[in-house]
This record gives sequence, C-alpha cells and structure tokens, in this order.
Amino acid sequence: MNYFNWQPLQFQMLKLGENVHWYDYINDVLDIAVVTFVIYRLMIIVKGTKAVQLIKGISVILISWFLSGFFGLKTLQFLLNQIITYGLLGIIIIFQPELRRGLEHLGRTSKFFSRSAISDEDEQTRIVDALVSSAQYMSKRRIGALVTFERETGLSEYVETGIPLGSQITSQLLINLFIPNTPLHDGAVIVQQGKLAAAACYLPLSESAHISKDLGTRHRAAIGVSEVTDSVTLVVSEETGGVSLAINGRLYRELDEDSLRAKLLETLVKVEPANTSFFNWMGAKK
Repeated sequence: MNYFNWQPLQFQMLKLGENVHWYDYINDVLDIAVVTFVIYRLMIIVKGTKAVQLIKGISVILISWFLSGFFGLKTLQFLLNQIITYGLLGIIIIFQPELRRGLEHLGRTSKFFSRSAISDEDEQTRIVDALVSSAQYMSKRRIGALVTFERETGLSEYVETGIPLGSQITSQLLINLFIPNTPLHDGAVIVQQGKLAAAACYLPLSESAHISKDLGTRHRAAIGVSEVTDSVTLVVSEETGGVSLAINGRLYRELDEDSLRAKLLETLVKVEPANTSFFNWMGAKK
C-alpha cells in the first residue's frame, strides 16, 4: 500500500518554482557575499591580537556546551549555560580594544565624503621631501623622532594631549623639535591639514605580542596609533638610527632614503581630479 502521494508534492514543488523569482537568487548571493566579507574583515582586524586566543577559548566553551547536552551532563550544561548567558558583557569588556579598532575601521570616512587634507600635489611632495630630509639628518645622528600624519581618521584627541603649534612643515623645524633635552622632544609630532598641529603628543601603545622585543616605546606607539587609525607614522630609532614607517598596524623597518620617499609618496600623495568628493560634486551640480 502506498501511503505517500507523490502527485501533490510534485504539484507543490512546481508552484514553489513559479513563486521563486530571479531576484530571490540575487538576494541570497548578495546576503552570502556580505556575510563572507564581514567575517573576512573581522578576521583581518583580530589577526595578530590577543583576540585570536580568546576566540579559541570561546570555541572550546561552545563545543563543551554542545557535548554536555549530547551526553546528558546536566550539571556541566547548566554551568556552561550561565557562562554563555552572562558572557556577552564579559566579551564586550575583554574585546574592548578589538571592538574599538573594528569600529574605527568601519567609521573611517569613505571616498564619497573625502576631506583631502592637502589638495595640492606640489605641497604634498614638498612635505614628503622635508620629512625625508629631516629623517636622514636625525638618523645619522641617532636622534629619536616620532611623526604621525593624519589621513581620513581624525587625530584631534591625540593632538589635544600635546603642545599646539600650527606651523608650516620644514625639515629644520622637525629636526629642532626632536633635539634631545628640549621641552618638546619627548612624544609625537602630529601633522594635520598639512601643518604641524602639535608636538609632545601621547599616542596609544600597541598591545600586540608579535612586536619584536628590541623595539622601544616609540615603535610601539607608532604601531598602536596605526592599529586604531589610518595614519602614517615615521619613527627614527634613538638606539640604532633606523628609520621605520607604521601603516595599518604593520611596521616597515630599516628604510633607506629612496624606499622611505617612495613609501611616503605612495601613502600621502594622492593625485585626484578636481571635485572628486561627494560634497564638491554636489556643489558643482548647483
């Protein structure tokens, strides 16, 4: 005896196929693509941080919770349920640096709202030349230096920790600021809107365990500010005279004059046509 009627099922499948439109498939593909991209970006953000080990710990707890339910370990499952229930607040507290870093990445100004700090390409190149010249001078004499360039992410909160300057960028002034035993030599100089905004500024120190032990506070501060912003930071080592650049949480070490210039031109000098920002475009339409 056939207790299962295939004909209604086939009819329902045909009706279902009629109700499924082509844009449903596009929505599914878009949904999967967005989720994949978000997971990928999260992996990039937590890579090289303590969050990797914490994620492994959370995975062990979730696996233990599943196995306790499968084998009927009620006491263990109860304890794990409490940990999972109240663990969200703990995760927010533990992952605070990583969450802030992720939100900083998401909140960075897009090109549609670009606020190019220095619009003149010649002025950008002049600033790069001044920075390279001062870096080479300080490197030969082993004068420690820390210079941070603001890009899209604002650095005003760090500027407020230092001494305001608001001066033009010259190699002579940069060198003079970092001469040892002077009031402004300790801390970072921040470049904002094409000018030296402030000196003796405090930058956040990186907590990454992958930083080499032979690097000092200047390098850790340079990496730290590059982890939470899109800034470019130049470091001159007081011990070795080596010149380095910190960009996006990565430190480019022992740069010679040519490689330093090339990297600064690549990251700081942007050749863009006029009225490329959203607001400029809107202004041009009026």
